Amino acid sequence: MSTVSQLKRILIGKSLPTSAHHEQRLSNAEGLAVLSSDALSSVAYATQEILLVLITAGTAALSRSLAIAFAIVLLLTVVVLSYQQTIRAYPNGGGAYTVSKENLGLYPSLIAAASLLVDYVLTVTVSISAGIDALTSAVPAFRGISVGLCLVCIFLIMLANLRGVKESGRIFMIPTYAFVISIFFLVAAGLFQQATGHASPIVSASTTASSVKPLTIFLLLRAFSAGCTALTGVEAISNGVLAFKPPEWRNARTTMLYMGILLGTMFLGITYLAHIYQVLPSEEETVISILGHQILDQSPLSWFYYVIQTATLFILLLAANTSYADFPRLSSLLAQDSFMPRQFSYLGERLVFSNGIIALSFLAALLIIVFKGDTTAIIPLYAVGVFTSFTLSQAGMVVHWFKEQTTGWRTSAIINGLGAIATTIVLSVIVITKFLLGAWLVVVTIPILVSIFLGIRRHYRYVANRLSIQEFAPRGHLPRPKGSTATHPAVVIIGQLNRGTVEALDYARSIGDEIVAVHVDTGFTNRERLQQRWQDLESDIPLVILDSPYRAVVNPIVDFVQEFEELHPGVLSTVIIPTFVTQTWWEGLLHNQTAFFLRSALREKRCRVITTVRYYL
Repeated sequence: MSTVSQLKRILIGKSLPTSAHHEQRLSNAEGLAVLSSDALSSVAYATQEILLVLITAGTAALSRSLAIAFAIVLLLTVVVLSYQQTIRAYPNGGGAYTVSKENLGLYPSLIAAASLLVDYVLTVTVSISAGIDALTSAVPAFRGISVGLCLVCIFLIMLANLRGVKESGRIFMIPTYAFVISIFFLVAAGLFQQATGHASPIVSASTTASSVKPLTIFLLLRAFSAGCTALTGVEAISNGVLAFKPPEWRNARTTMLYMGILLGTMFLGITYLAHIYQVLPSEEETVISILGHQILDQSPLSWFYYVIQTATLFILLLAANTSYADFPRLSSLLAQDSFMPRQFSYLGERLVFSNGIIALSFLAALLIIVFKGDTTAIIPLYAVGVFTSFTLSQAGMVVHWFKEQTTGWRTSAIINGLGAIATTIVLSVIVITKFLLGAWLVVVTIPILVSIFLGIRRHYRYVANRLSIQEFAPRGHLPRPKGSTATHPAVVIIGQLNRGTVEALDYARSIGDEIVAVHVDTGFTNRERLQQRWQDLESDIPLVILDSPYRAVVNPIVDFVQEFEELHPGVLSTVIIPTFVTQTWWEGLLHNQTAFFLRSALREKRCRVITTVRYYL
């Protein structure tokens, strides 16, 4: 085993067979940790975002925070109930892309997909940078290396997810539940102080009159939209239904209910404490930290303040894991529909979509570098994408219920309709209030991504037309006389039966007197269809299908070629690799590079004759 292979095994573990796929499922407790860490972690900053807007209208305006929090929890209730209807209607996973595609059409579905992909990248960026901000606030000496710390965190979370969903679920359970318990403890301690008459308001300097803005409806809407960051990540469970143990959809609905109850209770609890203690938001200290000092400093449990801060730090860092669960899965769906490179649809060695995980990590790291890890600069871009997908998903569900009209469809349609109306209003407020602060970048990026999706699909359709063999007649060649020894044996590597592979087989007939074709089944080949097409077109050449339970393509072929050469000693065997050449370099990126890796592996095994038959698109 090479050094690179050994390092890879140490970092992400041994390869898992496809048969172990169902073993890599999540229990409800693990699913809550993996898919809800983003939503639950928003408690750490959602209340503060509301207060930061209201304080511009003076300290008296802070009293409106509780009403705004109740409105957001009402919106959360509608959204959770709406997505529970979605999970019931789509038990195999009902993300915004799937729902929009089936009920609203092509362009709405691509807008939903682009919105979610952008939001997933921003979720990683904001969560990691906010977590490092908390760390550097406590340890100022780290401020000079904050970008490097962000990149290290992204790398570690990437490794955890490359190891597989089961292991990432176990890793993330501890910080997620530590955060939930610590917040409930803080809220309970604060309520106890209020009940016993010891809840003293925090003494702070009042906002000066010159800095006070009028308390307008627009300002209240701004505060409401700022607090709606509490809803980011709520849709993750609906997108990841198939990550749960059977019965998947029932477990997903139950977990979403738990998530909604926990999120709503914690958010209301922190906002209520901020109201009764009259907390003023500060750029130097978070609302949770201020409350922790006020409630715990004079008690025997003052040490628990540090538990709360540590749990908050880790939940913010690990909130990025929600995106690592859903970005690869959505990318896989888009790739299967030819809107993203096909490589995103392949399962990696640990039964996760490794290419999606790596791509997400790269994009998040790039944003961290570009924005220098500045959370304040990134937050205005946040939430536009997720509420766009909310709106399209709920609107699509309304259409779904009117089409299906199953039992209870009217109630379901009303719930999803209310969800669509509510999220549309919130989306409009977010775009209007945050447009000049940076939201314009997301608004522009989404249609660009949609154009890229359509361009990729056009390319795949062009390739499919160029490689079509519908009009090809059956092939044949003169067989080698019985009893004679093969002098020019040849192995032809077959990925798919198309024009390129047919021409490679024709070339093999022109040089070989014993030919065998080899195809590797990684667990997704329709063997019956392939064998039927082969008999119709290439019946004179035997086709060998190799099983690859670990989804590797190169190693099974190399092993087969070595055995084939041993059966033909004293002669040169020719390995023929069909490949097609794209018109531009970027189109080449849309296809896997199996031919390149296969040639390299065969050279390492001292295979002497390797021929590439190119088909130019």
